[in-house]
Amino acid sequence: MRNDPEVREAVASFDFGFTHQSSRRAGEWLGRSTGSSVEFQDYREYTPGDDVRHLDWAAYARSNSLMVRMYRDEISPRTEVILDASRSMASGKEKSRLAIQLATALTQISTRLGGQPVVHCVSDEPSVPLSVSELDLLDDLPFNGLQPLVEVATQRVLPLRHQSVRLVISDFLFPHDPDRLIRVLARDAAALWLIQVLDPFEADPESLGGRRLRDIETDEQIDIFLDEASVTEYRRRLSDLQQHLARSCRRAGGTLATITSSQAMLSACANQLCECGLLTPT
Repeated sequence: MRNDPEVREAVASFDFGFTHQSSRRAGEWLGRSTGSSVEFQDYREYTPGDDVRHLDWAAYARSNSLMVRMYRDEISPRTEVILDASRSMASGKEKSRLAIQLATALTQISTRLGGQPVVHCVSDEPSVPLSVSELDLLDDLPFNGLQPLVEVATQRVLPLRHQSVRLVISDFLFPHDPDRLIRVLARDAAALWLIQVLDPFEADPESLGGRRLRDIETDEQIDIFLDEASVTEYRRRLSDLQQHLARSCRRAGGTLATITSSQAMLSACANQLCECGLLTPT
């Protein structure tokens, strides 16, 4: 996939938006984690366990909400791409292809910037991180995992590195508590981005009448009538999930971006991934 024309153009056309060359030492970036440097970054809501020394009492007086000041800290350039390799990601050929394109492009961009990247393919088997030289293995990734990402992540079998920049590619369409998932993915991370990849029907389904649906991960079947009411309920629940994920990300200093597989990868990079700050044009 690294020889894919879109991937090659993306690698040449974009840098990471969160990088900042803070000195002449190669590979020194400013991270998005809460640190001890004096450069102020942003505010977020207080959550139990936060350092009370970072509470902003002036913000509390204005809003009646406890807010924590976040600062940028210097980090070592470690990048981890976490690719959901469950069956759910293979619900459409273009969906799995886009996920692989993104994982390959982001890894190569990190390499160009000195980011020492690895790729974790999250499946039922213990994750063995892939290096840049092993990216071609993604071309034949089977996407056959039965365990959802949340189960693998919370079992602590992912060998995640301290103070790494983590880029998580998944559809996040599995039963889970977003707060719990984000806490695990953000633990000891320097920065966190969630990239939700959906196929067009998952993003915006139509009324199709009576259908027999099969769970791609469990093979369980159910007969359902996809009328306007059921589609409206699905859209509401998807919106609730996305809002919950986005809110949990913000509290952890992370960001969520949603992409549909009907768009080209370069379009996704130039639009959603640039808008969320993950990428920036070179």
